[in-house]
Amino acid sequence: MHSPEMILALDFGGTKLSASLVNSENLKQWLRKARVSATSDARSNIEAMCRLARQALGGRIPNAIGVSFGGPVDFSARRVLLSHHVPGWENFPLGDVLQAEFHAPVIIENDANAAALGEWRFGAGKGCSSLLYVTVSTGVGGGWVLDGKIFRGANGLAGEIGHMVIQPEGPVCSCGKRGCVEALASGLSIARDAREMLAVEPHEGMPLRQLTPDPSALTAEAVSRAAQAGDQLAQKVLQKAASALGCGIGAALALINPQRVVIGGGVSKSGEVYWRALQDTVHTLVLPGVRVDLVPAALSDDAPLWGAAALALNLSGSV
Repeated sequence: MHSPEMILALDFGGTKLSASLVNSENLKQWLRKARVSATSDARSNIEAMCRLARQALGGRIPNAIGVSFGGPVDFSARRVLLSHHVPGWENFPLGDVLQAEFHAPVIIENDANAAALGEWRFGAGKGCSSLLYVTVSTGVGGGWVLDGKIFRGANGLAGEIGHMVIQPEGPVCSCGKRGCVEALASGLSIARDAREMLAVEPHEGMPLRQLTPDPSALTAEAVSRAAQAGDQLAQKVLQKAASALGCGIGAALALINPQRVVIGGGVSKSGEVYWRALQDTVHTLVLPGVRVDLVPAALSDDAPLWGAAALALNLSGSV
């Protein structure tokens, strides 16, 4: 009798580390799943992830390991190029380290591409031939799935919608350029814009001020909660961020016309005001005749994990 394959999926996120086990004959739920907070250096994150993986495996040897990593990777060499948030990852041979530890083949992808594949295979993109996945949280990332395959580009950097410049004289981005989508639409930029508006509008934004009396502790989540409670200042901040993201998506759709656009990440859960502004902007900017199918992600924070599982399934031959 054919025995099902055990697939280990790992997600090295900026704030969380996750490890899950899935059976190739039951791809609807995890057999085991474990998650902990990420630490501030690469070595301790690797040690923590290996502990999580052993916990998920429960003594089993996986048939293949899929890895989602929160930063640029060299896909063919199975190496991490760097992390924008955690030191020590520069040109790190993560694939070799994990293969030696768990005695199974390893495949590595950056988190946005992995999440795009996860949503295409298991989530909001099921049944589509092509999709653009965009994640909006601390930063803004993206990934393409075209004809059922991740499109990485010549240098492995396709899908970096967060670093499309839409306002050349805009705020400085984490990449060093000005006016990138990320500098205008990310969670950090939402918090920054809210602080600035509260400073110049002392009589507005009372619900937001009550939620976060200390402006330096303001977060995009607080802005979202205030907006959904009717705070007009918070709503203006979210509308501005959503419009910036819509500009980036509209430009992307002019170049590659995917069947669906899937939006994930914490900021995507900001409510009706945010989504209406996003959809209105995209519809305004696309060419006549372009159908815009813009939907929220279905897999939430698990999208990169499911994408890692899909990569490992392809690697093992259990497609």
